Amino acid sequence: MDVGIKVLVVDDFSTMRKIIKNNLKGMGFNNIVEAENGQKALEELKKESVGLIISDWNMPVMNGIELLKAVRGDVEFKSIPFIMITAEGQKDNVMAAAKAGVTNSVVKPFTPDTFSEKLQKVLG
Repeated sequence: MDVGIKVLVVDDFSTMRKIIKNNLKGMGFNNIVEAENGQKALEELKKESVGLIISDWNMPVMNGIELLKAVRGDVEFKSIPFIMITAEGQKDNVMAAAKAGVTNSVVKPFTPDTFSEKLQKVLG
């Protein structure tokens, strides 16, 4: 797993971004950028090269599925691994994300071990 890649963490809730960043740092990732919604995430993607996107589903302005569709619809970004984080009980979201081309999903609440496992599957 290449911990040197830049990771984009997208969530409107700053505490959740912090939790995800702490999990990533615990795994050795240090190159992490943040965005509070999908629109800001697209702006970040245009600024710098990113090797992984981890996005929440529910956000104002542009939600996670809209971001995923925008990323998959852009030749420049479509191959970036994309992990969607969704709340428990939203199984329809997981199916919709799979159809839209998500690389993997993480259900909240999650443990550091579960999070790490999902990243290992995505990044090898």
